[in-house]
Amino acid sequence: MTQTTESPARDARRRTFPAARHRPRIHRAWIVAVVTFVTIIGGAAFNSLPGLLIDPLNTEFGWSRGEIGLAVSIDMALYGLTAPFAAALMERFGIRRVVVVALGAVAAGALASVWMTAAWQLMIYWGLLVGLGTGSMAMAFSATVTNRWFVARRGLVTGILTAAGASGQLVFLPLCAWIVDRHGWRPASVTVALAALAVVPFVWLLMRDHPADVGLAPYGGEYVEKPAPARGAASRTVRVLLDAARTGPFWLLAGTFAICGASTNGLIRTHFVPSAHDHHMPITAAASLLAVIGIFDVIGTIFSGWLTDRFDARRLLAVYYALRGISLLFLPMLLHPTVEPPMVFFIVFYGLDWVATVPPTLALCREQYGEDSAIVFGWVLASHQVGAALVAFLGGVARDYFGSYDVVWYAAGALCAMAALMALVIQRVREPSDSVLR
Repeated sequence: MTQTTESPARDARRRTFPAARHRPRIHRAWIVAVVTFVTIIGGAAFNSLPGLLIDPLNTEFGWSRGEIGLAVSIDMALYGLTAPFAAALMERFGIRRVVVVALGAVAAGALASVWMTAAWQLMIYWGLLVGLGTGSMAMAFSATVTNRWFVARRGLVTGILTAAGASGQLVFLPLCAWIVDRHGWRPASVTVALAALAVVPFVWLLMRDHPADVGLAPYGGEYVEKPAPARGAASRTVRVLLDAARTGPFWLLAGTFAICGASTNGLIRTHFVPSAHDHHMPITAAASLLAVIGIFDVIGTIFSGWLTDRFDARRLLAVYYALRGISLLFLPMLLHPTVEPPMVFFIVFYGLDWVATVPPTLALCREQYGEDSAIVFGWVLASHQVGAALVAFLGGVARDYFGSYDVVWYAAGALCAMAALMALVIQRVREPSDSVLR
């Protein structure tokens, strides 16, 4: 009788790849991606509120649009500045712990705002607590999950996870608008708090920090051992920033993404509803239009991820920003008391372009900065939110001063044209022959 013996190398491979003999039909990476998607929806629920509450808070407390815009700008700035540190904290303490604490901060800020009576409290609850919480679940969260769990389909997954924010807007904007219209702004704030808390069990039970935690290789890649927790998260985050800041592509990416934030979160998300209301459009109708942006945002972002896997990311960004700028120049002529077909066309067009910029921007960060790309993208995202914060504040000030938002729309259109030119001059790292369909 012949006895078959396995080589030491094969035996070592079996010990190294414990899950290779029982591959699940659905790779665990897709389950983690779904949990990430749902988490971002829950955390993004708060982003539906600011544009809806500017008029109610102005009416109830007499706070100017500039004061309310300042609170929103603090939230957006902290959202961005927290992101790079959150990426490093996830490497140190794990994704689950950081995200659960972040969801708790969002819920606490939204719930505490129910009892506020002064503008400084709005800045603490909306600005500080919610800003820190949502920043810890920002796009750097998506980048960390994508980099750890996926090798293949990274562009597509980035697009899907980026679309989660728009999906949250799609779900919560009409709901919160209806609640504000029928029951006031406080029940809407409570609804947001409950949405954040409802996601916590899914994160704790289903999220895993690394494929090695369940004995798997990343989707489309080779098995790698889980790295030891990275200490000195804050110092590493600053060090990565200092290294990246010595390179030209970082400043171009940060500049274009700042304009992206200014023309989306800072402008449309914060000021579109009150601007439409200035033209006597009902708040619920304006909020429904923003929700429609969310529908097409999902489509546009996923399609942009697909395109990013195939075409030059710089050229994609240039096209996205140029088209966005042109559409903003026409917006003041489209605002009427009723929703006309040209406005519907603008909403569909802007929705497709809303955060289509994220997959190519993240791809360029990955190409330029390799293993540090998640943290670098966190800093680029910080510039996105700083741009959004400035326009959220200055847009309110401009409305108080000029009596309309027209000058803001025109200025944002010009900035988008500048971003298109900046994207084209970003230098590539790899040779053109390394890419597909360039």
